[in-house]
Amino acid sequence: MLAGSPAASAQMQPPVAPRRGESLTRSIEGIVLSKDGSPVPHATVLLKDGKTLQVRSYIAQADGRYYFFGLSTDIDYELRAQANGMTSPTKTVSVFDSHKLVRLDLKLKNVKKN
Repeated sequence: MLAGSPAASAQMQPPVAPRRGESLTRSIEGIVLSKDGSPVPHATVLLKDGKTLQVRSYIAQADGRYYFFGLSTDIDYELRAQANGMTSPTKTVSVFDSHKLVRLDLKLKNVKKN
């Protein structure tokens, strides 16, 4: 009688695992943009590992582009950019995002002073 129940059939499904030859890493790339939408050269992009809390930084190229490669698909990451006294809102790349290449542009805003 249990064979037809949803709980029994759910237990019979194979675990979700990468297919043969599929990578367990991902990349995040994008452009740092000013308030008016133009690229910001040499902005600092901060990437925070949600598991270890380690922060990596990248200095954006002259065209505002940044890249992070070889990131685990099993970890949430937080990104934000800063330049010229401005910062972008923090963006999260979740473990539930299955893209191997995540494209994320970061738009700078004025920093609010308390």
